[in-house]
Amino acid sequence: MVLKVFNTLTRTKQPFLPIEEGKVRMYVCGPTVYNYIHIGNARPAIVFDTVRRYLEYRGFKVTYVSNFTDVDDRLIRASRERHIPVPDIAEQFIKAFLEDTEALNVRKATVSPRATETMPEIIGFIQKLVDKGYAYPAGGDVYFRTRKFKEYGKLSHQSVDDLKSGARIEIGESKEDPLDFTLWKAAKPGEIKWESPWGEGRPGWHIECSAMVEKYLGETIDIHAGGTDLVFPHHENEIAQSEALHHKTMAHYWLHNGHIQINHEKMSKSLGNVILVHDLIKKYDPRVIRFFILSVQYRHPINFTDELLNDAMQAFDRLKTTCFNLSHRLKNQSGKMDGEREQMKSYRDRFIEAMDDDFNTANAIAVLFDIAKDANIALQDQGTPTALLDAYRDVLKQLSGVLGLKLEEETNSILDSDVEALIKEREKARHDKQFAIADRIRDELKTAGIILEDTPHGVRWRRGKE
Repeated sequence: MVLKVFNTLTRTKQPFLPIEEGKVRMYVCGPTVYNYIHIGNARPAIVFDTVRRYLEYRGFKVTYVSNFTDVDDRLIRASRERHIPVPDIAEQFIKAFLEDTEALNVRKATVSPRATETMPEIIGFIQKLVDKGYAYPAGGDVYFRTRKFKEYGKLSHQSVDDLKSGARIEIGESKEDPLDFTLWKAAKPGEIKWESPWGEGRPGWHIECSAMVEKYLGETIDIHAGGTDLVFPHHENEIAQSEALHHKTMAHYWLHNGHIQINHEKMSKSLGNVILVHDLIKKYDPRVIRFFILSVQYRHPINFTDELLNDAMQAFDRLKTTCFNLSHRLKNQSGKMDGEREQMKSYRDRFIEAMDDDFNTANAIAVLFDIAKDANIALQDQGTPTALLDAYRDVLKQLSGVLGLKLEEETNSILDSDVEALIKEREKARHDKQFAIADRIRDELKTAGIILEDTPHGVRWRRGKE
């Protein structure tokens, strides 16, 4: 099976061939840390974390770099409004980002560079572009000569003439051409600033990523990724800067995830429909949010509603319940299969086939449900060999883990032994017709996230929500 990825640059699916056999160099544009991230920011974090996990599952060693933009206009504006220094605001929301994405089971990047910590490399990169004639200083600013880079527009598939019609020079700018973009901004009074050959100032947005890619991954990388909103101008400008300087391809594959809409409308502050992850994970299990995001192939748009998220919660609960039932049945039994059953190999092959088709997590999740369906049939038969049940559990946990989906409950809130003891106490209270005590114990367990199920075969329990 051959992994194929959709390359925004060519608008085709291409076989994935890394620069160096067995290794992948991957850069994902991270957040501008002036506020809590919203659900739209969470999608690329989840999607490309999953891409990374799958590449590692397929045997690649992945160097995964994702940056923090910790100085820009929005941070400066927030600093003025809150009377807090820019670095303090950035630190607050970098910490919040890491907490929110950890809840979504997004692994930390190999390197998470910050713009403010990469200033020497950024200034050096700009100086080289000036020396080559691709950039020019003007009034304390530095601009990139867009027309000098002949392939400008190749990522977004736009011509320079088409772009020119919508370009203009703002008041205070000293551009040679409306299409030129900013590499360095002269500092205004009271703004955070750094010394440079062109005077005190700070970098433009696009240049930081070019400098970070070069510093941490090299002049040419395998994968550059981000949201589709970054195709133009951000990624287009990155290509222009990096390829003008190095005369080499910046990235072999450009991957972009689709938009998230809220009730079929674009998410925006003006509509008041921005959903912050920080708030959402208080209302929903973060695992359900990750499952919901991955239930749609990454390039397609997602419509977000409470109803759809509730549907996702019920679907995810079916997978969790199957995993729990397998573990419950196997609790006091053991048995491993000699060799791998053809059926288990078939599940893995179908999962790989789905993911090899441009990381189609929707079809990969369908394989998980097929495993759960067959496992539930096996569970209904008391004569099913323990080894087979163990194989079902192993393949379900392994493949869901590749997607970063945790099916088993965390056990750090209340120990299994404590749950069992409370259930016995409840059963005794019911036997003694002390129903108020029994109800209280049930409510206590529910508060701790333990759901009881009274069945003809006795009381079963699970961690989660009703």
